[in-house]
Amino acid sequence: MPTDSPPALVVTDAYRIQRDRPRPLAVFLSRVPAGFPSPADDYVEQRLDLNEHLIQREASTFFVRVAGRSMEGAGIHDGDLLVVDRAVEPTDGAVVVAALDGELTVKRYRDRADGPALVPANETHAPIPIEPGQELVVWGVVRHVIHEVS
Repeated sequence: MPTDSPPALVVTDAYRIQRDRPRPLAVFLSRVPAGFPSPADDYVEQRLDLNEHLIQREASTFFVRVAGRSMEGAGIHDGDLLVVDRAVEPTDGAVVVAALDGELTVKRYRDRADGPALVPANETHAPIPIEPGQELVVWGVVRHVIHEVS
């Protein structure tokens, strides 16, 4: 489908989960205010394994790295790493990794009265209605976004 909009947000790399041993990291139990500074705790109170917080179903979870800016309004930026779960059923409004006619993209899945659509979260990109005869395969639902703070 030809379009005059900028390139879509696409998957550039995909990774399977490899959990050979837990890698717990230090975590403070107290919250850190984003406003006025407060005294920090002097010690670590627990250990935290991010796998326990980011991955519910190891066998159906994978990571993908994205390229592009079409999902910036959803907090997904160029170069981010997405945690995607294939076992989650996509619902209206879910951010999904989908293959449309064999090309991967990351968009919001919309279940409209006139048929499904893939909708970007950036006004400079147009929604992609799924036309009769097109093949849409939802690979999974995005559960988390990992990106660096600039």
